[in-house]
Amino acid sequence: MESFEIFLAAQPGLEGALLAEVREAGFAEPVAVPGGVTLQGSWPDVWRANLVLRGAGRVLARIASFRAMHLAQLDKRARKVDWAAHLRPDLPVRVEATCRQSKIYHDRAARQRIERAIAETVGAPIAEGEDAPIRVMLRIEDDLAVISLDTSGEPLHRRGHKTFVGKAPMRETLAALFLREAGFDGTEPLVDPMCGSGTFVLEAAEVARGLLPGRSRSFAFETFGSFDPAAFAAMKAVAPRDTDLLFHGSDRDDGAIRGAVANAERAGVADLCRFTRAPVGALQRPDGPPGLVMVNPPYGERIGNRKLLFALYGSLGAVLKERFSGWRVGIVTSDGGLAKATGLPFGPAGPPVAHGGLTVKLWLTGPLG
Repeated sequence: MESFEIFLAAQPGLEGALLAEVREAGFAEPVAVPGGVTLQGSWPDVWRANLVLRGAGRVLARIASFRAMHLAQLDKRARKVDWAAHLRPDLPVRVEATCRQSKIYHDRAARQRIERAIAETVGAPIAEGEDAPIRVMLRIEDDLAVISLDTSGEPLHRRGHKTFVGKAPMRETLAALFLREAGFDGTEPLVDPMCGSGTFVLEAAEVARGLLPGRSRSFAFETFGSFDPAAFAAMKAVAPRDTDLLFHGSDRDDGAIRGAVANAERAGVADLCRFTRAPVGALQRPDGPPGLVMVNPPYGERIGNRKLLFALYGSLGAVLKERFSGWRVGIVTSDGGLAKATGLPFGPAGPPVAHGGLTVKLWLTGPLG
């Protein structure tokens, strides 16, 4: 079976967390690189990566690479790529190109050579807009041209069952990697006292139930010539696990709670989730074993006035220290001063991660005394 390089995109700063997930999922010899993880694999590995990985933002199949010192060489070698093995003559294709530190330096001219090769060998129409079903990506760096197919289509954080999003939402892929960094593996309860649309709670419940993140959506690779619908259907046929755990979210915003409840129903985890409208001061420890408190509170640049937020963080810390003995706490924030205002015994902050135009870090405690 054809083997090629597969690139799994991660938010910079969380490549190590994605690498751990890829290894745990049984993919062979993955390697962390800036912006993601690479591995060698075949088309079934591409399908499975899109279907089962919670932290990957998208999956690229690198179908060709060659040296190209000038446009005529790029043109000639692009025509030797077996486009017909992947693309269909009836589906529009969008081509993107970037050139760095190469003799070919004109992105647009490079892109046109790939477009022409596709149009003249396969006959697929070339699309200008963002909504083309197929995306081909050319990257020329140090005179090495690499051609990739975006096998995901829509970004993988769009799981296909969450229609309500609150203000300043966290992407599901990012939430999944932060949960992994916090040591969450689906065998303990979780509480999010500022849950918004419920992202952390839903991700935790899905992990505990063993649900595949890509189960409710379609992917670009389903239109490729290499796609085997029966084999992919067999991959998706994973029985959910039973769990006695519950996952709790609360928020002051009544609309957020209604949206989170609806999201949980669409995701098939409503029976595992408990959402309540409540301020942080009313937060109560659930019955049962200790677990993880995971929260993405407002921070000054994102929502609200920083001075007012010190009281909110202080209240959060006081409630957790008083009522959540034995629980670990993870806080995602762009503001180390606010994190410290909780008075919680955090270890060193995690790596900086881009989120919503800001840089955030995960602050994590051990079990509270």
